[in-house]
This record gives sequence, C-alpha cells and structure tokens, in this order.
Amino acid sequence: MSDDSTTRGVLRPRGAHPGVGAIELFFDLVYVFAIIQLSHFLLEELTWEQALRTGVLFAAVWWGWNYTAWAMNWLDPEHVVVRCLLAVLMLAALVMAVAIPEAFTEHAGLFVGAYLFLQLVRSLFMVYAFRRDPVMRRNYTQLLAWSVIAGAVWVLGAVLPDDVRLIVWLVAVLIDYAAPRLGFWLPGVGASDMSTWPLAEGHLAERNRLVFIIALGESILILGTTLGGLDWTPAVTAATVVGFSTILLLWWLYFSYRLGNAEHEEAPTVEATRQARGAYAYAHALMVGGAIVVAVGIELVLAHPGDRAGWATAAVILGGPAIYLIGNIIFNMSRYGRTARSRMVALAALAVLLPIAPRLPALVVGILVLAVLAVLGAATGELRSHDDEVGIGDTAR
Repeated sequence: MSDDSTTRGVLRPRGAHPGVGAIELFFDLVYVFAIIQLSHFLLEELTWEQALRTGVLFAAVWWGWNYTAWAMNWLDPEHVVVRCLLAVLMLAALVMAVAIPEAFTEHAGLFVGAYLFLQLVRSLFMVYAFRRDPVMRRNYTQLLAWSVIAGAVWVLGAVLPDDVRLIVWLVAVLIDYAAPRLGFWLPGVGASDMSTWPLAEGHLAERNRLVFIIALGESILILGTTLGGLDWTPAVTAATVVGFSTILLLWWLYFSYRLGNAEHEEAPTVEATRQARGAYAYAHALMVGGAIVVAVGIELVLAHPGDRAGWATAAVILGGPAIYLIGNIIFNMSRYGRTARSRMVALAALAVLLPIAPRLPALVVGILVLAVLAVLGAATGELRSHDDEVGIGDTAR
C-alpha cells in the first residue's frame, strides 16, 4: 500500500492545518498592482459607464484571486509543483493588471487571454490533483466546464466592436458568478453538492483578511502620493486627517469581533462550505471593491477639498463605504445567519446624504461619511478592543 504522501501528491497532508504559505503571500503581491490599476482606471472618467467598466474588470480580477484562494485550501504550498503553478498564475494575473487601462480597447484580447489562462490552467491542475478523489475531481471538472462556457463569452466580447463589449462581458461575469450558486450544474450530470467540498474555513478567512489589507493599502498609497504633490494648506491638512481616519475606521470595522472578519473559534458544520461561499467569494468581492472605491474618494477629497463635490464625486465618496457595508451585511448573513441592522442604518444615513452631498464641498462630504462610520462603530461597541467584546452578547446590532 502506498503511503499518504504518495497518494496525496500535491495536496496538503490529511489532517494538516491549512496555514497560509509563503508562496500565497508572494502571489498576492501582483494584486497590489492590480488594485492600483483599477482605482486609476475609475479615476480617468467619473461616469456611470466607466464605473460599470471598472466593476466588470474588478469582477474578473477578483474571481481569478478568489478561485486561487479556494484551490490553495487543498494544495500544499510547500510542494515545488504547487509553487511553480502559483508563479505561473501570478504572471497571468500580472498580464491582466497590465492590460486593465486599455482592456476595453486595444488590449481586450490580452486581458481576456490572461484571465482565461489563469482560470483554465488552475482548474485543469485541480482536476489532476484530485485524480484519486472521484468526488472532488468531479466537482472541479464541472467548475472547469463552467469556466469554459464563461470563457467563450469573454472571448466573444473581446472580438466584437468596442461599443458592445461591455454588455457581452457583463453576461460573462454573470455566468462566472452564477456558477457556484448553481452548484456548477450541468445537463446529465447535475449539481455539485457543496457539502462534499471539505473546507478549512480558517484558511479562507485569513486569505481574505490579507487581500482586504492590500485593498486598504491602495488608500494609503493614494493618500501619500497625492499629498506629496500638494501644499499643506489647512484644507489639505484637514482632508489628510479625514482620509486617514476613514481608512482606520474601515479597518477597525472590518476586524470587529462581532460583525467583522476577526479570528473566531467556530465549530465546523455541514454548511461550512456553503457559508464560506457567500461570506468570502461574494461578500468579500463587495468589501474589497468598496475599499478600492474609498481610495478613489480619498484622492478626490484630497485633490479638491474646497470645491463643490458634484454628483460624480459625491457618488464616489459615499459609494465606497456603502458598497463595503452591503458586502458586510452579506458576510454576516452568510457566515453567521444574522442581519447586521447597524449596517443598514448606516446605509440609510449615506442614502440621506446623497441628495445634498453634490452641493457641499468635497471635504465636508468626506467629514460626513467619516461621522457615519464613527457613529456606527461607537454605537455598536465595535471601537472597543476584542477582549472587551468577547464578553458582550452576540446579538447583531
């Protein structure tokens, strides 16, 4: 009989705690650049169409990262073949990031080619890795089939004229994101039962914490680089304090013990994989995306603190925290089965500000957003330390 190391091959040893490997941290480096590219892409043109384009590109960038994070829940990060795989996938992600500024024009084929290479090569490798596990091999074969279907639509969008590309790529995104929700259902085969996906939730939680920190890092980079080219006027100084405080509060709320993605001791359940799908694949897409929009909002406030915000700037400044809060609501519903009512109240407050924000100076809008986040954290006790929160009841507020 072959030993466990032989039968497992590139997979993690059975029973091993799936810690985050050094190669996974290295892989994330390319997403620092990707997030910078996305924020600058949005800044180029503050229109609804540009926002939609940015959302489509972010959806592809996120899905490439998300599927890789899930794959590494089972792959051994110390195995040389796995390390080589991630290095190749990292290169593909880098090409995607490079193509972002012209993804809807002359670099459409480059963006799609890199994205499909990332998705298909990883899924093919996982089918091979699970060759001795018929259940997981079947699951990843179905995932691969859905990636091929979505890939055909991505390619179609790349070869069609520029004016219809956005619509076609929106369909491709919907196919990609619907696949897990439908259990990768295929005619004649059926759906994949999520309970058959053995999952160590702690690994995914940690991976998502790290990528959220990367997204916040873009805000710090924008704050620092923009500030470096400005005079330290009272308005710029105030905008700097507001921007940094907003980043700090977003970090604090994200790592809240009660309603954030802090470390918890959770008992495993048969629904763990389904819960993780909603909490990490979908909810974190919104939370990370919201953090990127917050970075753009900070740059707009810092560059023009005394100017009237206007509709576009106001939508960005208010929209970043709103997108994050929607993601956090989905996270808590998926992971803990509870409704974060405090987040809904904060969303309502931001909605109330929307009609008046365009007539206010950008700095004032930033201050109002900061106040909403601060009141949210203070009212729910989330600005306390985790040690203080452990003894508080678990009812969502």
